[in-house]
Amino acid sequence: MNGTIRILGIDPGLRRTGWGVIDVTGNRLAFVACGTVTSDDKAELGPRLAQLHRGISDVLAAWSPDEAAVEQTFVNKDAGATLKLGQARGIAMVVPALAGIPVAEYEPNKVKKSVVGAGHAEKNQIHMMIGILLPKADPKTMDAADALAIAITHAHHRSAVGRR
Repeated sequence: MNGTIRILGIDPGLRRTGWGVIDVTGNRLAFVACGTVTSDDKAELGPRLAQLHRGISDVLAAWSPDEAAVEQTFVNKDAGATLKLGQARGIAMVVPALAGIPVAEYEPNKVKKSVVGAGHAEKNQIHMMIGILLPKADPKTMDAADALAIAITHAHHRSAVGRR
């Protein structure tokens, strides 16, 4: 496989889960694909999680990543929303793990710092840097842009993750 590693970045969410796939060859990053998996916000929680599972499974089948990275959940004031996000994040982690793909986790500030250079960057700054780092990328949603940022973060930190 000529030293190329394919990385899937996942930005988990119950309504929208962003995904982004990049190829890494040495220090070179190349955009492959990105998109968003959605769930029906009028459905019960179980069927929504199943929709996310199917959607992420379809991404794995289509793009065959070697490694995956997921953004860690931050805790907000709404405990119910945090719990639901955690359940969506669990789906985002278990689908690649069931496929035998190693899954790394990154804090939101580490993702921002890796892509923008500042741990408290705004979403529009991340989107702008995605255009610079991956010129062929054209994410249609902020969730897809965030997923590409997570994949880029993993590309930069994957050797350190492997040593842990």
